[in-house]
Amino acid sequence: MTEVVVPDELAGERVDRVVALLTGWSRADVQTLLESGDIVVGGARVPKSRRVESGDVIEVRGEPAVDALPEAEAVDVVVAHEDADVIVVAKPVGLVVHPGAGNEHGTLVSGLLARYPEIVDVGDRTRPGIVHRLDRETSGLLVVARSARAYDSLVEQLAGRSVERVYDALVWGVPDARRGVVDAPIGRSEARRTRMAVRAEGRAARTAYDVEQTWSTPVVARLSCRLETGRTHQIRVHMEAIGHPIVGDATYRGVRDSIPLRRPFLHATRLAFDHPATGERISFDDRLPPDLTGVLAALGPPD
Repeated sequence: MTEVVVPDELAGERVDRVVALLTGWSRADVQTLLESGDIVVGGARVPKSRRVESGDVIEVRGEPAVDALPEAEAVDVVVAHEDADVIVVAKPVGLVVHPGAGNEHGTLVSGLLARYPEIVDVGDRTRPGIVHRLDRETSGLLVVARSARAYDSLVEQLAGRSVERVYDALVWGVPDARRGVVDAPIGRSEARRTRMAVRAEGRAARTAYDVEQTWSTPVVARLSCRLETGRTHQIRVHMEAIGHPIVGDATYRGVRDSIPLRRPFLHATRLAFDHPATGERISFDDRLPPDLTGVLAALGPPD
């Protein structure tokens, strides 16, 4: 059983939306669990339309099951680069990378299988070709292995920290240091199992950042964040830990009325690695999507 404590930012929302947002499951699957009594609030069954309050304890006693291996489906995939060994994808916000509980269909993997059926035997059969991932609400670049040699090479490069992954982020407040490194281990939160947290017994995690721009009304900063490791929710957790949560991040205290963004302002803007076949260093850049450029436009000129 998992317990979820409703954060202040989600007070007043429907229980089905809150659970879907905090777990990544579909609303339909959450509603099924509510109807079967596998999700309760304050120890009692509730309808899906029930509005929750800050501090309410939601008990999640079950989860949707993944019944089969991913199948090819007609899912739009924006490809920034492809060759015999690698595929570089520009993932839009809202697209889940690979199947999981509550997300069996309509994933990036399904779209890739339709376009590149040969990846079915590359790496893990439950997530073929996938060597790293982006959260559903994070947009931007990721590389997919198209061949076995590419898979082995990319996994090794990621383990050796030679893959460059740079993210564009907007955070609340302005860090004291214009350039810094957050070096803090990350593990599953004991208080809220759907979250990650800085924990002494967690896995090593390092995020380097540079302050690129700042604004005074509201007080926010645009950062360039570079992953030196790749833990779940790493940048989001590290930014919250230093007191500067990502704007729009409901899970990690980043939702505020002054910037009405309903997803984290986090975009994987740059990716570089050694090509598995040639050894040549190749790099890719991706512009911010319209929802995030709209936020910057509304803020006006930086300080």
